[in-house]
Amino acid sequence: MTTAAPNLTAARLFERYFLPLYAPGADLARVRITDANPARNPRLDAAFLEIADAFAKLAPEALGVDLALDYTDASVHRLAAALTRDARDRLLAPVSEVGEVPPFVHLVTHGVAYVAACIVKNHGGALQLRSPLWESLVRLESRAGTGDLALFQWWLKALSDEEVGEPRLGDRYRLHVEVPTARPEELPLLAPPDRKLPRLTKVRYDAFYRHLKAHLPELRDVGEHFPTAERFSELGFEWLDFVLLGGGRMLLLHGPSANGVHLLWLDAAGFVGSAFFPADAAPPHRVEVDGDKLVVTVPVLGREARHELLWWGPRA
Repeated sequence: MTTAAPNLTAARLFERYFLPLYAPGADLARVRITDANPARNPRLDAAFLEIADAFAKLAPEALGVDLALDYTDASVHRLAAALTRDARDRLLAPVSEVGEVPPFVHLVTHGVAYVAACIVKNHGGALQLRSPLWESLVRLESRAGTGDLALFQWWLKALSDEEVGEPRLGDRYRLHVEVPTARPEELPLLAPPDRKLPRLTKVRYDAFYRHLKAHLPELRDVGEHFPTAERFSELGFEWLDFVLLGGGRMLLLHGPSANGVHLLWLDAAGFVGSAFFPADAAPPHRVEVDGDKLVVTVPVLGREARHELLWWGPRA
């Protein structure tokens, strides 16, 4: 098996495997903003998506895993889990002929097309073709705004030494695609939106469960992925506040610990996701709802740091 060179950052992967394939003296900044399909020729978009079809057929063998790539969101997460260090290192094998494109380049280029196709098919994304094709973007409009998703960067980061073996490609897909396009207003009601849940001042796992049973009996289960009793204790909450969001469709738990502020989201089915923001002990943090946004303000080194999320939070 070929052993990859140490400390393969995303930048080094780009410089070693992709930069030599650009035209000599190419202005990378211009390449990344120049539209390769200004006339919006649907045949060019279709040709790009055909690359995704090839990836769906060939990736399982290339990655050495039985992998169902059916263009669903779930398939992106399965793909992310298959990006192991061993699989990457096999693809970094040196080429045998001058001008031959390394397998790693083929995988990433076709992988960009596949993830792009998933966004287009499932979430109404619009292709923004570039030359070379791996620089292509997907424009996604959602309640978080309009963004051009740089999938090539996602792939290089996911295959770097810092992240390879972790499902970070899937994490980015969830954060930038699935969460912004979610329809949480279709979730079942958890409780009347005007219900007020009191603060839990002595936070223990058993006390937390009794608190929920007393004030939110509709929530029958916190879900299998909610922190265990041991992990809950490790979080070290000083207190916990409870806020109903989305017209009573979700419950947000938030509270300070020794090193910052933890937030946990639950819906009628239980745990949905969590977030953590480093913060000083005082003054207390603030959580405010502003339309579709949740604004979390925390103290950091004597100043206020403001974090904005969609109210339905980052999915686990």
